[in-house]
Amino acid sequence: MPSVVKELLGWIKADKEDKWSEKAIKSLVKKLKRNGGLNELLNAISTQSSATKCIRIRRSLDGRLQVCQKKGLPHVIYCRLWRWPDLQSCYELRAIETCEYAFTLKKDEVCVNPYHYQRVETPALRPVLVPKVTPAAMQDNTNPPPSYPASQDSSSSYMDHSFIGNIQRLYRIIPFTFWLMNDAQLVTYTEPENWCSIAYYELNTRIGEYWNAFQPTLIIDGFTDPSNSERFCLGLLSNVNRDPTVEMTRREIGKGVRLCYVHGEVFAECCSKHAVFVQSPNSNRRYGWHPAAVCKIPPGSSLRIFNSQEFANLLSQSVTQGYEAVYHLSHMCIIRMSFVKGWGAQYKRQTVTSTPCWIEIRLNGPLHWLDKVLSQMDSPDRPISSQS
Repeated sequence: MPSVVKELLGWIKADKEDKWSEKAIKSLVKKLKRNGGLNELLNAISTQSSATKCIRIRRSLDGRLQVCQKKGLPHVIYCRLWRWPDLQSCYELRAIETCEYAFTLKKDEVCVNPYHYQRVETPALRPVLVPKVTPAAMQDNTNPPPSYPASQDSSSSYMDHSFIGNIQRLYRIIPFTFWLMNDAQLVTYTEPENWCSIAYYELNTRIGEYWNAFQPTLIIDGFTDPSNSERFCLGLLSNVNRDPTVEMTRREIGKGVRLCYVHGEVFAECCSKHAVFVQSPNSNRRYGWHPAAVCKIPPGSSLRIFNSQEFANLLSQSVTQGYEAVYHLSHMCIIRMSFVKGWGAQYKRQTVTSTPCWIEIRLNGPLHWLDKVLSQMDSPDRPISSQS
């Protein structure tokens, strides 16, 4: 083993006995010898300083680097080796401002200096304060409240001191801030073991059982590998009544789509030669689109399809509007995605059930959070939940 490789191997955070790590370092050393960047790599790794220069290698056509039979994004590979062994995907990294060849800049060369990248921290989701007496229940009266002067103290928690009277009781209208102090429950978000459950459909028929994702990164493809816990292989699922159009479409799924769940966000990356089509109300709201809009993700492109922080803000707002408003958010936690064939206003297929091959992704964390909030609130005559 060359001395420089041995020295670099001594600095890694991952398993030093891992042969793949050694081969990844040898591959990088070989590339850097050609452009004179080897000394810069040694300087960056030994000093662990972000003030070092960019360490550049040529960008491949698909942006990935192959070592043996394993492919990955180069800056992720070397950040994982020398800084964060538990790093899962590129969405956990952000380049420092001074990095001139950051991966996201999409230049002909990419910087693999692990100290030119920072790890994005997971934002904490604040608990939702849920009153046991809902706004709808407080205002359910046939007689309108009489007008009374508002409180003179603008900083007071009592925004309105009106009274509503009927044949038997008096209801006092008090603001939501008062409920928070006196009769409210903190409902926290809990991360489930399986962050999503996926169902596969052919036209309007579900094929097989729900597939649960326990890893933060997974691939949904058209192949038949039953042993990989990070792959949902649709090729394994049989259907004796399969339509010829469905059969033809299944052959085109290929490498399918990669889903990444990191820091409360879900990203979808099209790995197939054909586009995938996504309907995500959460994503549509961010971009100001119609909630039912369908977005096309071309091959090699990615889209953020869910953001937990935005969902948490919506949930806090909806609590003040009552049980039905909260329940309505359940559609935000379900994402539909079709392979090869799209649907919607610009297609002859108007509904997702008209597409040959599609999946439904249920985000379990947000759905469980909704259920906890709904169980705390006063329910209508017919109790409903995200599982209805």
